[in-house]
Amino acid sequence: MKRKLAVLFLGLLLINAFAQWKPAGEKIKTAWAEKIDINNVLPEYPRPIMERGDWQNLNGLWEYAIIKAGTAQPEKYEGEILVPFAVESSLSGVQKTVGGENELWYKRSFTVPSNWKGKKVLLHFGAVDWKSEIYINDIKVGKHKGGYTPFSFNVTPFLNKSGEQEIVVKVWDPSDKGFQPRGKQVSNPEGIWYTPVTGIWQTVWLEPVADKYIENVRTTADIDNNRVSVELISANTVYADLYEVLVFDGDKQIASGKASATQALELSIPNANLWDTENPFLYDLKIKLMSNGKVVDEVNSYFAMRKISTKRDENGIVRMQLNNKDQFQFGPLDQGWWPDGLYTAPTDEALKYDIQKTKDFGFNMIRKHVKVEPARWYTHCDKMGILVWQDMPSGDRSPRWQNHQYFNGTELIRSAESEANYRTEWKGIMDYLYSYPSIVVWVPFNEAWGQFKTEEIAEWTKAYDPSRLVNPASGGNFYTTGDILDLHNYPGPDMYLYDAQRATVLGEYGGIGLALEGHLWKTDKNWGYVQFKNSKETTDEYVKYAEQLYKMVKSGFSAAVYTQTTDVEGEINGFLTYDRKVIKMQENRIKEINQKIVNSLED
Repeated sequence: MKRKLAVLFLGLLLINAFAQWKPAGEKIKTAWAEKIDINNVLPEYPRPIMERGDWQNLNGLWEYAIIKAGTAQPEKYEGEILVPFAVESSLSGVQKTVGGENELWYKRSFTVPSNWKGKKVLLHFGAVDWKSEIYINDIKVGKHKGGYTPFSFNVTPFLNKSGEQEIVVKVWDPSDKGFQPRGKQVSNPEGIWYTPVTGIWQTVWLEPVADKYIENVRTTADIDNNRVSVELISANTVYADLYEVLVFDGDKQIASGKASATQALELSIPNANLWDTENPFLYDLKIKLMSNGKVVDEVNSYFAMRKISTKRDENGIVRMQLNNKDQFQFGPLDQGWWPDGLYTAPTDEALKYDIQKTKDFGFNMIRKHVKVEPARWYTHCDKMGILVWQDMPSGDRSPRWQNHQYFNGTELIRSAESEANYRTEWKGIMDYLYSYPSIVVWVPFNEAWGQFKTEEIAEWTKAYDPSRLVNPASGGNFYTTGDILDLHNYPGPDMYLYDAQRATVLGEYGGIGLALEGHLWKTDKNWGYVQFKNSKETTDEYVKYAEQLYKMVKSGFSAAVYTQTTDVEGEINGFLTYDRKVIKMQENRIKEINQKIVNSLED
């Protein structure tokens, strides 16, 4: 009888939870929004490039409050919010604006599994935009600045010995009123500028580890010398502690090695199976950390044997190369916004969908535009064989854009605080994403948005990660630095500058608009650089521009980016509608011409 009552009580709790939460607002939503289980939100392991077997997901319903900045923790919370969807989003169940004058507070309770006894407990945040403070059982345990990088705290000393624990998170985000990286977020969205994203927007989770544990793994492939370098970043280790690396090709172990926890390890990978867009082969890694002869931590990871570089061809054109072979890189500008979740895809299936459609359209590359994605997005790219250009999210003000003035472009003079913050966040993003083989290009600036000390930033980026190319300013004010000269031109392609020392690319073009009733974020004021009335007309225009681009490949372009993957808010120039329910162009024709361009250097 007691068991029946307990089951009935649990059922009533679940019914009550579902009754309290529902998507907010009346704007369009994706089909995946209907699949959300508030008791199992984004349940996939959030960091597949460094995976442990045991963890606890803290996504779900939390309490929230929006109060004036600088005041004490609220005594009473306003209601419930579905984490990890930003408070301005529909899927949060709240859809309220916070603004720089206020702070957003979160609270929830959790219990630590009994089998974690004797372990350290790490509290992980995938991303919180922008400035956060974390409290466990009314004790401040840490703070973080940066809206795009993961962070964690060892919360073990602050946990109660048993029973429920309480977590409180305070967030402040000034959006476009501050200098911090924010991408396309603005207080008053219009045109190419979108809704603010405040607070937790990626998975929150707990993980048990030993006193000595692996914090990060950095892998660097060297296909010219048939080897891979593995570097361990670990906590509380000393010189005498060891780690062992095992490399697998499927179920077969092909290499192994040991090193001090303070040393990088180089392993030979003879007859390597090279990763490329047609064969995205990944080697599996098993890494064991040992202290006093005992294994104290173990993670599973992966890497790819691939190389990105440039080389001047027989016609004097600097070409981008993958694995020492010329390859034209061609893909869409991908902004990663969702009508229901804003920065956060409703499900992992949704997160993967845009990448799959990019492949289906015949592209081999994505430019991730002024946003950084959750770790699972990059793993999907690694597994599916798509090249990624990773932008630094823009912030601060903009100098005058002088993209046609090659030698005298101006730069922003940032405050010391703004400049230091940029450097810290850019380094953090590069550290976070270093080991993902799909990423082949770093893009520090876009169209002069916050562009400053371009040569210094580009040279530092290249020195910090010489294994990738650096596109110093995509369509921005130009300087003779980095590996790439990047032009923007709308709507059709145009090569109005050329660089014989660097790869010349068309970093943005297109923007062909088609507004489809029933799939619009706005009922009016929708725009594209040019607009058409139906799928055939839109496709015809796309193919016309693509044929023009094809001719420019022979004369000097080494890569191109079309705007864009999906509609975003008031922009209706995507291949897909914002709700991902309609492919707006004729897919077979798009794929045919795209493949012609991708394979153009093989003709």
